[in-house]
Amino acid sequence: MMDETNIRPEEAAAETAPQAEAAQEAAAPEAEQPAAEKDPKKEKKETKKELESQLAAAKAEAETARAEADAAKERLLRTAAEYDNFRKRSAREQDAAFGSGVAHAVSQILTILDTLEMAEAAPTADENFKKGVTLTLEKARAAFQALKVEEIPALGLPFDPAVHNAVMQKAAENGEESGTVLQVFQKGYKLGDKVIRHAAVIVAE
Repeated sequence: MMDETNIRPEEAAAETAPQAEAAQEAAAPEAEQPAAEKDPKKEKKETKKELESQLAAAKAEAETARAEADAAKERLLRTAAEYDNFRKRSAREQDAAFGSGVAHAVSQILTILDTLEMAEAAPTADENFKKGVTLTLEKARAAFQALKVEEIPALGLPFDPAVHNAVMQKAAENGEESGTVLQVFQKGYKLGDKVIRHAAVIVAE
C-alpha cells in the first residue's frame, strides 16, 4: 500500500484537476443561461397604457387651449363691440354738438333774415336797393341750405304743435277746415329734427 505522505505534488495536481473541471462544467450551464425574456402580451399592454395616458394628456391640453382661445375670442368680440358703441356714441355726440352750435348761430341771425325779407317785400322805387336785398337773401338761403337748415312748411297745412306756434285764430274765408294754417306770421326753421324756431301762424277756427 502506497503511503499518502509520499505522494508527489505532480500526482496530487493530476488527481485534483478532473475534480476542478467537473465543478466548472457543472457551474457553466447556470452562468450561460440567458436572462428571462419579457412577456410580449404584458409589454404590449404596458405600451398601450402609456399611449392612452399620453393621449389623455394631449386631449386635456387641447381642451385647455380651446377654452383659452374661446375666452380670448369672447374678450376680443366684447372689446370690439364696446369700441363700436363708443365710436357711434362719440359720433352722435359730435353731431349733436355741431347741430347745437349751428342751431344757436342760426337763431341769432334769424331776426336779421326777417328784416331783410320785410325789406324785400316793401315797395320801393330804388331798384338797386331792392336788388341788393334780394341778393343778400339769396346768399343767406344758400348758406342755410349748406348747413342743412330748412324752412318749416306751414301755409295750408294742418296745425302741428310740434313745429307750429298759433298766435291767432280766425274764421276760414275759403272753406278751409278747422285747424288749417291760414297765414304764416313768422317763418319757422329746423335743423334735421331739431326745431330752431317754431313757425308763428294764424289758424282757422
